[in-house]
Amino acid sequence: MKLISLVSVALTCTSTVLAGSVLWCGSFNYYTSVSQFDQWSWSTPVGEYQWYIHGSQPTSHYLALDPTYKNPADTPEARGLKLTVDSTSHWNSNFERSELIPQTNQNLGTGELFYHFSLAIDKNYPPDPTVEHQIVFFESHFTELKFGVSPNATQLEWMIQSVAKWSTPIVAGTWYNFAYDINFSAGTVGLWASTNGDPLVRVMPNLPASTSTNSEDWHLGVLSFGSLTEVWYFSGVYVENGPITTSISAGCGGSTTTTTSSTTTSSTTSTSSSTSTSSSTSSSTSTSTSSTTKSSSTSTSTSTTTSSSTSKSSSTSTSTSTSAGATVTKYGQCGGTGYTGPTNCASGSTCKAVSPPYYYQVCLIVPSLTPEFPY
Repeated sequence: MKLISLVSVALTCTSTVLAGSVLWCGSFNYYTSVSQFDQWSWSTPVGEYQWYIHGSQPTSHYLALDPTYKNPADTPEARGLKLTVDSTSHWNSNFERSELIPQTNQNLGTGELFYHFSLAIDKNYPPDPTVEHQIVFFESHFTELKFGVSPNATQLEWMIQSVAKWSTPIVAGTWYNFAYDINFSAGTVGLWASTNGDPLVRVMPNLPASTSTNSEDWHLGVLSFGSLTEVWYFSGVYVENGPITTSISAGCGGSTTTTTSSTTTSSTTSTSSSTSTSSSTSSSTSTSTSSTTKSSSTSTSTSTTTSSSTSKSSSTSTSTSTSAGATVTKYGQCGGTGYTGPTNCASGSTCKAVSPPYYYQVCLIVPSLTPEFPY
């Protein structure tokens, strides 16, 4: 695993700005209120995000939008996202989870694509380094960020198949910019990174991985094994073809949506079929939005691909390998799609699937063969 100073890397590399073609834009410019996230459903797949992985409280308890919640260098965006996990945010497990998933009918799993995002932590509600966190991950976990994992529990680590390949210290007040360089054709993944307004630079080459996605299983958010309140910030989210866009100020941005009052008495609210944004709410005074026309590469047509394989499949992968090898500690990964590590759980625990259909298995204690967590 490599520990690299993002500042030193940025100083030793050129700042040439490249630009690709955006396939999906996750800009929060499309949302004026967090209540608009609730307009999405499996039967009405509107907006840029699917929002169903969260706790029982109102959406405003877990999500907030504000200009101060974004990377200041991300000039195309008017606002960023504040995301909270706490003791109420359990979804389909005893883990704390608040996660958004792209809503698109674009193919986000072909050729070489770059998955961009920036994140920051809160000084008053930082992540707990004593428990594992899975951050911005695919359901098969072929690549992701983790925090709170021994022996580098205070480092933000980039993983391939749950094996750490690169890490950096993470402190409040700094924005961390990333792009997963995923070659779905070659079966490899690499990493680009920087801090604050510095251009992205390659920090890890592409390495073999079991790359796959159904275009709606990339989780923008946090899964925590803990119980404390934590606050994370996100901005600059988009997926593009190469060549990679290295400038933080050259992200997709989208179109800023504004709400104005109108004297029109008609209750009909029109929604552009080329964008199907989540601004299609109506009230006694109709809402009108500024043009949200996007480039053809980011168009999300209204054909409703409501595949429920992400959340509703009842099939779970519960098989465990009996191959010899190192013993996996409690809560350690012991199986799953593309996993090649140890599979023997420590005494008193067994390998169980976590949150089907995510095909990620961990060692859980099993008194009388009853799972510790009710998945």
